[in-house]
Amino acid sequence: MPVEHYENFPVASFLLPARLRPAVEAIYAFARSADDIADEGDASPEARLAALSAYEAALDRIEAGVPMEDRIFANIAETARRHALKLQPLRDLLSAFKQDVVTTRYQKLEELLDYCRRSANPVGRLMLALYGAGTARNTADADAICTALQLINFWQDVGIDWKKQRIYLPQEDMAHFGVTESHIAEARVDDAWRGLMRFEVDRARAMMLSGAPLAVRLPGRIGWELRLVVQGGLRILERIEAADYDVFRRRPALGPADWLRMAGRAAGMKIRLSRTAQLG
Repeated sequence: MPVEHYENFPVASFLLPARLRPAVEAIYAFARSADDIADEGDASPEARLAALSAYEAALDRIEAGVPMEDRIFANIAETARRHALKLQPLRDLLSAFKQDVVTTRYQKLEELLDYCRRSANPVGRLMLALYGAGTARNTADADAICTALQLINFWQDVGIDWKKQRIYLPQEDMAHFGVTESHIAEARVDDAWRGLMRFEVDRARAMMLSGAPLAVRLPGRIGWELRLVVQGGLRILERIEAADYDVFRRRPALGPADWLRMAGRAAGMKIRLSRTAQLG
């Protein structure tokens, strides 16, 4: 199952139990196709919003029990029926995709976090529901991990998002560190830029670590998968730091050596977090 295109879908498919693969593939296909409507091609904003509204209408029909002919929606209907999934997380994703069409700047962190709540957190909540692990505590930690992953993706892709005329760095943070849009347009990496990115990297790392205990609490394959996801996010942050925050010319990417390191760190997470809890 290819998952590299839709970055908010952190699934290590080889770790998925066979019984859940059809459900995960159905959710991924829905999310990817809707995300493409918001991001890909040269359609007008009005056309993009109309197409996303059609997705929302399809969810209404699924909830009403109307048979769906389109394969993407038919698979979602079957997944929701088989696993008793609520469709609100999918509505939240569509809300975020619509926001991408019309919103290109975020003044405050709170605005960006609200976007992440709808663009990233629904994926974690759906995965927890599939595994029957959607307790309040687990959901809070999953939200922290998913939001951190979304922020990490933003910091990694500043240059790519600029080409789409979007800036996800909070405007108030940019102003505080003396960074302007010309820094991004010119790919200018100076002390002001490094100060801003160091701050954002530290924020994302703290958020990721706050949710990391979930990866130890969950058993079996889902625990392993989530530990790899956590370590992957943390490794990207290390890569950003190693590039001296120049994400324009040295966009961080994970190679075979990184995956070996991540696997080793994932294996040791239970021991490290257990020791931290004991010391605390």
